[in-house]
Amino acid sequence: MPAQTTPIRELVTSLATPSRADRLRHLEVLPPRAATHTAWPEWVAPAVREAFEQRGIERPWQHQVEAAQSAYDGQHTVIATGTASGKSLSYQLPALTASLTQRGPRGERGATALYIAPTKALAQDQLASIRDLGLDIRVSTHDGDSSRELRDWSRDHGEYLLTNPDMLHRSMLPGHARWARFWKSLRYVVIDECHHYRGVFGAHVSHVLRRLRRICALYGANPTFVLASATVAEPADLGERLVGAAVTAITHDTSPRGQVGLVLWEPPFTSHLGENGAPVRRAATSEVADLMTDLVVAGVRTLAFVRSRRGAEAVAATSRDLLTEVAPELAGRVAPYRGGYLPEERRAIEQRLRSGELVGLAATNALELGIDISGLDAILLAGFPGTRAALWQQVGRAGRDGQDALGVMVARDDPLDTYLVNHPSALLDRPVEACVFDPTNHYVLGPHLCAAAEESPLVPDDLVLFGPTAPAAVEALTDAGLLRRRGQRWFWTDRRRASDLADIRSTGGSPVQLVEGSTGRVVGTVDAGAAHGTAHTGAVYVHLGETWLVTDFDIEENVSMIERADPPWSTSAREITDIRVAAERLHETWGRCRLSFGEVDVSHQVVSYLKRRIPSGEVMSEEPLDLPVRTLHTSAVWWTVPPGVLSDAGLEEADLPGAAHAAEHASIGLLPLFATCDRWDIGGVSTALHPDTGQLTVFVYDGHPGGAGFSERGFAVAREWLTATREAIVDCACREGCPSCIQSPKCGNQNNPLDKAGAVRLLDVLLAER
Repeated sequence: MPAQTTPIRELVTSLATPSRADRLRHLEVLPPRAATHTAWPEWVAPAVREAFEQRGIERPWQHQVEAAQSAYDGQHTVIATGTASGKSLSYQLPALTASLTQRGPRGERGATALYIAPTKALAQDQLASIRDLGLDIRVSTHDGDSSRELRDWSRDHGEYLLTNPDMLHRSMLPGHARWARFWKSLRYVVIDECHHYRGVFGAHVSHVLRRLRRICALYGANPTFVLASATVAEPADLGERLVGAAVTAITHDTSPRGQVGLVLWEPPFTSHLGENGAPVRRAATSEVADLMTDLVVAGVRTLAFVRSRRGAEAVAATSRDLLTEVAPELAGRVAPYRGGYLPEERRAIEQRLRSGELVGLAATNALELGIDISGLDAILLAGFPGTRAALWQQVGRAGRDGQDALGVMVARDDPLDTYLVNHPSALLDRPVEACVFDPTNHYVLGPHLCAAAEESPLVPDDLVLFGPTAPAAVEALTDAGLLRRRGQRWFWTDRRRASDLADIRSTGGSPVQLVEGSTGRVVGTVDAGAAHGTAHTGAVYVHLGETWLVTDFDIEENVSMIERADPPWSTSAREITDIRVAAERLHETWGRCRLSFGEVDVSHQVVSYLKRRIPSGEVMSEEPLDLPVRTLHTSAVWWTVPPGVLSDAGLEEADLPGAAHAAEHASIGLLPLFATCDRWDIGGVSTALHPDTGQLTVFVYDGHPGGAGFSERGFAVAREWLTATREAIVDCACREGCPSCIQSPKCGNQNNPLDKAGAVRLLDVLLAER
């Protein structure tokens, strides 16, 4: 294949033609790595060993055996090695062996295993993999797509069960008595792709797993947990916070790897001017479509990761159009791949890619989680995927089986992307991120304590399992009447299902339904937290490429009525945000400045929306809205600069609001580099004089009730985070500020006022005081 015969540097040179050589910001070539094999463990069942040998695995890699041995010895284990490093073998060896060998003298079935994945697609892929081994093991899935008959069969007969956290939370644990046979024999619990459990979702899953351990103990089982992850920082700590027990980490990757080239690519500025006259860069998706076309023409089998479904469709369509002009015979060998396709459609695309019929594929991250696609030569990323771990996982899709591989990250018009392509060391010289979540968040902990009490009355010894804040939380739930104490036990007494109190995928309330007024058809949904700004009366809403006009927003019923329309304007909400300090938990003194972390109350109110003419962006009118104030109690990191420091630095009072506002935007854009969050997971408020501090104050807060751990991580790495923020602003090529540095797509004040130079001076003052 061309990626094998064409050296990586030569291939990159062919992409960076003279007309776009200035877009190539960096090329890093990682050397190849030889494999380290070892012998099969003696305890592996002969049938299991033979099945893997027939699959072509004559000897396992050393890290696979180390992880398998650790799990076999009963130690909770996390294996954190790169993509395509065979992590599944590490937990399949002990789990399958236990199922085959621990059977009764009369043929009673053996030990059971529970496999938990964040998506149904990954569980289906694992199901096919295990079935292909041809072993005498009853394997099945238990998820929302399973029929009633299959669910009953899995409960009564299953040995190797594949499910997800949602099904465990809502079905298996509340109905644990019906699963008694399965729990009694449970030997291994596999938590695959565990780096995806972060933020509020991670906190919820950590308590689901604690409830699982408690139920297993009720039936006399003490299963070993095996966690698998793409490379992640502090994997032992992540595993311990997830399962609530000490975990052994296996991190040394002994699988083979070819040469890997990573290109950082930045699209140029266009002639178009955006908000407040700021320059705008060419879209990353347009750039990716061009690069995919060039690679397909060169015969390089290429997969492009695009963040949205519409983006994936657009990249594939543009590439096909370009190929029609230069190589018509190849136009049919490019396709999109995204969520929403029927299962048979997905399988057909996957087969076309595996067989080589497809040379180019534009996909959402539906392909990121475990779908086994081999033989790829190049990966294109339309923007930084959010974490360094995710970047390496996606790039790792190419070059499997020891082939050479090329990865190209194309920067979006975004502060973080711009910073990374101009500071390669931030990607290449730093370890991958730690997964951040807070199991003590009482908005998360409380509902799970209620669910646990409904499953079996809580006793004092149980509270240790749920962490140091559990005793106080139980008392609060008792005072609220949700739990009732009788002697040394707490009972759930409410008529509702306790598991319904915890929506493990969201904490923002019930989503708002978008209903077509003329037909009553539900077109889609909007998260509750975003509905006031995007689904209010008069809003222009774009859904799957179609434009709709919101005719009525019913807050109490969580419904927005919409009708198809193509108005010559767009809408953007104006929002007033206020923040009050509820409690300071931690602080550091930076000279005369102060860095703090604690609890805050944030109030939001959407007060109006602007109608902007398309395509000029000219404001046509401002329309008032009468929407209620929403309050969020959460965690925040904030910093203050006293008036004396500002005056000594020559910062004029009139410049302070714009300087603080710009620094706030940029710091929100850069925090995802240090905490595993998206900029939409966090918010910010800045003011030249805050009533609670009496000084210039910039807040960055978690956008989830009770906090998600992101701002706490920001406090812990504030020096590095704010230094990177300052560098991102300084290094941006614009003069007055643009979406790549200080403008924010989520600003409720329409990115006004903003002062780029003032933000740099303000951050210089703060960091100099450190």
